[in-house]
Amino acid sequence: MTRRGFLTSTAAAVPCVALPGMGLLAADAPSAPAAAIPMPKTNRPVLLSCKMGMIAREVGGKKLGISDRLKMAAEAGFDGVDFDEAGSVTAAEVREAVRESGVFVHNAINHTHWGVRLTDPKDEVRAKSRANMDHCIRVSHAAGGSGILIVVGQGGDGPTEVIEERCRQEILKSLPLAASLGQRILFENVWNRMMYDHDKPPEQGPDRFISFVDSFKSPWVGMYYDIGNHWKYGQPGEWLRAFGTRAVKLDVKGFSRAKNQFVEIGGADDDLPWDQVRKAISDTRWTGWTTAEVGGGDVKRLTTVRQQMEKVFGL
Repeated sequence: MTRRGFLTSTAAAVPCVALPGMGLLAADAPSAPAAAIPMPKTNRPVLLSCKMGMIAREVGGKKLGISDRLKMAAEAGFDGVDFDEAGSVTAAEVREAVRESGVFVHNAINHTHWGVRLTDPKDEVRAKSRANMDHCIRVSHAAGGSGILIVVGQGGDGPTEVIEERCRQEILKSLPLAASLGQRILFENVWNRMMYDHDKPPEQGPDRFISFVDSFKSPWVGMYYDIGNHWKYGQPGEWLRAFGTRAVKLDVKGFSRAKNQFVEIGGADDDLPWDQVRKAISDTRWTGWTTAEVGGGDVKRLTTVRQQMEKVFGL
């Protein structure tokens, strides 16, 4: 017998032993295949999604689970969902719901960022806010998504330089986790009195948002640009061009400057210059997820919203 044959026959005769702290070897592990994360069913450059919170929790007196609600978004024609209920679920629960429903989840949000803020003067509150952010990172990763949306804080928490540095330091602590799981930390422009002049009229620019994003010097930080939120303060086409690749994802809602209120996307009262948005998207070759953030409901209502989005984006 050759040395090679001896070693082969000896290995075959030795039973497989699981050492302490070790699972069974691959040969003895269960062979059940892992379920695949679903993929969007479209390759168009502008992908359409809705917030999970827009989807009805109950239909016909029946309470719906996460999987059934995700299926409603697909039935309404959306390419995916932005899971803005991340604070109420575990990463494992979202992963299972995504696999069961076959619906793609591209992002995660925990709305406690409004009350438990990264700009809060108290160390323990900021630590809790960062823990919530880290949870969202894990939820999005488990779902197969690519990022999280956060509101970085509130302008009333202190002087501009102080509060920006507070939230910057907390976000920096989370960047290794985000990078390790392939998740972008994306800032939404909201009416939180940060990086714009809340009580001043248009036309304002996005320079302060850009400076804040660039201060991280990280590919894992960007903007989740809400087009409707800042039509009140600036021209969306100009903002999109200025953001460039910093604008990773877009939130979508209608807004009327004339009435100073949110309205139906592309409706009669929506004076947002969607033609400028379409041109900026074309000129910059922007591609990615756009997410409705409006009043939702059942499949019929969700379908209406999806059709509104197709109209304003020219799809």
